[in-house]
Amino acid sequence: MQITLTDRVAIVTGGSRGIGRAISIALAGAGATVVINYRGNTAAAEETIAAITASGGKAIAIQADVANGDDVKRLFSEVTAAYGRIDILVNNAGITRDTLMMRMKDDDWDAVLDTNLKSQFLTTRAAISTMVRARYGRIINITSVVGLMGNAGQANYAAAKAGIIGFTKSVAREIGSRSITVNAVAPGFIDTELTAVLTEEMREGLKKQIPLGRLGTPEDVAGVVTFLASDQAAYITGQTFNCDGGMVMQ
Repeated sequence: MQITLTDRVAIVTGGSRGIGRAISIALAGAGATVVINYRGNTAAAEETIAAITASGGKAIAIQADVANGDDVKRLFSEVTAAYGRIDILVNNAGITRDTLMMRMKDDDWDAVLDTNLKSQFLTTRAAISTMVRARYGRIINITSVVGLMGNAGQANYAAAKAGIIGFTKSVAREIGSRSITVNAVAPGFIDTELTAVLTEEMREGLKKQIPLGRLGTPEDVAGVVTFLASDQAAYITGQTFNCDGGMVMQ
C-alpha cells in the first residue's frame, strides 16, 4: 500500500526531536510539506529540516509554545499565510515531571497538563476553522498507554494522556460530518532520549512485559501516524491506536 500525502500541509507540534522528529520525516517522505513546531531547541529543528531536505522533502520550522494561546495563534497565522491551508495536525508536544503524588507540586501538575493537554485544545481549535472550510482534515493526537493503565509517579502525565483520549473522541463526534477525522496514537515504551536514562536492568524488565520483546522505535509510531494522515484512513475516526508491542491489550 502506497501512502501519498503530496500537496498536503502538515503541522507537527514538538516535531524536532524523538517521536516528533520521526513523524516529521515520515510525513515529508510521503510527500507532505511539514511545519515543524518547536519550543526552544532551534538546533534540533534545523537538523530535522536538513534531514528532510536532504531526502528531497519540504519542511520549515516555526518556534511557538503551544501551551500559550497567543503563540498558537501566531503559529497558525504564519502557516496559513505561507500555504493557505492546513490539512494535517499532529499534536505531539509533551513533557514529563515525574514524582510521587505526595511530593508533586502545583507547578508539576500545571506544567504537564498545560503542555500535554491544554496545548491540544488550543491547536485543534485553531486548525478546525481552516479544515471546516476545506471540508477536509486529519488530526492525530499523541497520547500514551500510561493514559490507559496509569503509572506510579506519573499521575499528572497519566491524567493528561487519558484526557487526550476523551478529547479525541469528543472532537471526532463534533466535526466528523465535515470529513475531518480525529484519532489518537498511544505509544508504549519507545526508545528515545526519555528512555535512554533507564538502566539495562530496567530495560530488560520492561521487555519482559512486552509480547514483541523489544522497546519500540520512533519510526514505529511514525508509521501509524502516517497511515492515519492518509486517505486510506478516511473512514477511521475517534479511535485510539496502541503502538506498544502488545504491552496493553484491550
